[in-house]
Amino acid sequence: MQVGVFIPINNNGWIISTTSPQYLPSFELNKTIVQKAESYGLDFALSMIKFHGFGGASRFWDYGLESFTLMSGLAAVTTRIKLFASIAVLTMPPPLAARMAVTIDSIAPGRFGVNIVSGWQEAEYSQMGIWPGPVHFANRYVYCAEYVKIMRELWETAESDFKGQFFQMDKCQLLPTPSAPIPIICAAQSDAGTKFAAEYGDYNFCVGFGVNQPQRVAPSIARLVEARKLTGRDVGALVMQMIVADETDAAAEAKWQHYCDGYDHEAFAWRNAQAGADKTTDPYATANRQKMQGDNYPTNQGVFVGSYAKVAALLDEMSEIPGLAGVMLTFDDFVIGMEQFGTRIQPLMKSRARVLEAA
Repeated sequence: MQVGVFIPINNNGWIISTTSPQYLPSFELNKTIVQKAESYGLDFALSMIKFHGFGGASRFWDYGLESFTLMSGLAAVTTRIKLFASIAVLTMPPPLAARMAVTIDSIAPGRFGVNIVSGWQEAEYSQMGIWPGPVHFANRYVYCAEYVKIMRELWETAESDFKGQFFQMDKCQLLPTPSAPIPIICAAQSDAGTKFAAEYGDYNFCVGFGVNQPQRVAPSIARLVEARKLTGRDVGALVMQMIVADETDAAAEAKWQHYCDGYDHEAFAWRNAQAGADKTTDPYATANRQKMQGDNYPTNQGVFVGSYAKVAALLDEMSEIPGLAGVMLTFDDFVIGMEQFGTRIQPLMKSRARVLEAA
């Protein structure tokens, strides 16, 4: 099983709480995390892109860096780990994103990939005057498909004359081409998004649910497995999973309860209002999926809470889900959490035995 880290490009990581660790994003913080990840044999690091925070008492995600420029800096200070930057497709023409990707590939040959972000939060884009309106919810995966087609044409042939609903290229050129194929991660949960991932992605980003329930993500992965049967493509699921660990179950559970006690109601209310703009009835779409977690659960992903041995066992259980390619870890405190994973959790994982053997 591959293991990566979803680095904190925005403030406070992924816990929407006033009692969780509060910190600002910086290049130095993310460099420390990614270099530790590389030293412990992790396979990849991914950074998201977000242009508008949720506010509230925690000012959640009100502070953020830009993904491609951050990953270009990290490319220069790492040697082995794969790096994925996120592109919000509404903000940049595909030929420019393709050229930026080739530039980072020249810094880190064969180690760079792109995460496709279709966009669901209107405020991110309306503040810049580029929100297409509610029609985007229905069209976004057609838009993304054209976007990826153009990038791949440019990477593979150095030219695109693509003509579609949203983009029209006129013998668009791109040289040099990348040193190796650039993998695509899709961040899709809905039926339409899962079909898009099966046709155009190399990986699909799935999100777990609940506390210490690794099997709850299995239905989402199963839907990807079914969708890829129709395309004949090998597309693996990457599950975003938070780790809150300590020496004992009781100590870890006490930390998690402390974070739950600081649940930022105002920030969650703002997020939910934004998500509610998408009127889809698909239960796996962002607007509806977020309701599954319930109140006073201060994150949007599954959490493994417990001793190092317990967390290792839960990760090993998750690794057995058919179609899973890897997990993308987040932590309450990323520097401490990465050290805990590398020195205390990973050595206990059967699914990471190859990493320890290589070391």
